[in-house]
Amino acid sequence: MVLEATMIVVDNSESSRNGDYIPSRWEAQTDAVHEIFRYKTNANPESSVGLMTMGGKGPEVLVTLTDKFGPLLEGIHRTKIRGQTHLATGIQVAGLALKHRSNKSQRQRIIVFTCSPIHDDQKTLSKLAKRMKKNNISIDFVAFGVDSADIDKLKDFNENVKGGDGSHLEIVPQGSMLLSEHLRRTPILRDESDANAGMDDAAGGEGDFGGASGGAGGSGGFEFGVDPSTDPELALALRMSMEEERARQERESRAGGGAEAQGQQSSLGAIPEESSETQPLLQESNQADGISSSTIADANVKEEKQEEDKKGEDDPDKMDTA
Repeated sequence: MVLEATMIVVDNSESSRNGDYIPSRWEAQTDAVHEIFRYKTNANPESSVGLMTMGGKGPEVLVTLTDKFGPLLEGIHRTKIRGQTHLATGIQVAGLALKHRSNKSQRQRIIVFTCSPIHDDQKTLSKLAKRMKKNNISIDFVAFGVDSADIDKLKDFNENVKGGDGSHLEIVPQGSMLLSEHLRRTPILRDESDANAGMDDAAGGEGDFGGASGGAGGSGGFEFGVDPSTDPELALALRMSMEEERARQERESRAGGGAEAQGQQSSLGAIPEESSETQPLLQESNQADGISSSTIADANVKEEKQEEDKKGEDDPDKMDTA
């Protein structure tokens, strides 16, 4: 995840009292601030988030860049709803706050919530957008409860400020969905790496748990589409189930490989081995001629007896027993 320094600009004008967005425009913003902070810091622990307002008499920096949510929560609670918005001035102040960030390697981003009429003219906003682009500051707008004329101003600002890091304009319609839930589905809380990961998971989702991993990209980049911080037990159960399924598949593959090797050995065992003990060629030839080994032995004994008798007759010292 990209290392970023993000300034959140909330709209605390009188228009934020309206209850057309659940539970109200102001409370919807506070919930969204929590969601943005959690996403940024979870994605990269070295990222920092600041908070400021742009209503009342003028913009006010509530919390400078920090990695702790406590100061942001305190700043939200002490904010008062009053006056009208100062959009251009608020963006300029947020840019100055980012300029004084301690970690200069952090990319600069401003997220602006607007739910009230915009009093700045289009020419002023266009000039400001080009200046922000020159300073390498990305600006995201979350517009809700805004009329069409103000939406045109925001679209023109967005066209002029777009840069390499991406600036987004999200127009949230009225409905039963919370503002924070809508933000999870937008590029504001999903960078390019999350989007590409979601596409890769969806493309490779033919295997086991492919659908779950593919859906993770479409649910704020969380694994299995479940936020571990909100429901850790469900996330743990899904992860354990996936690991058990993988272990089962590995066991089956090993068992299949062992059975195949055993089958090859059994087929080799059926082939008779050559005997190391071979019978004499003479015996094989005699058996082929029909002569038994006992007949050959009797002939040899008789021949030896005849030779002994012949020797006895030729011996001069032999006593005549006749």
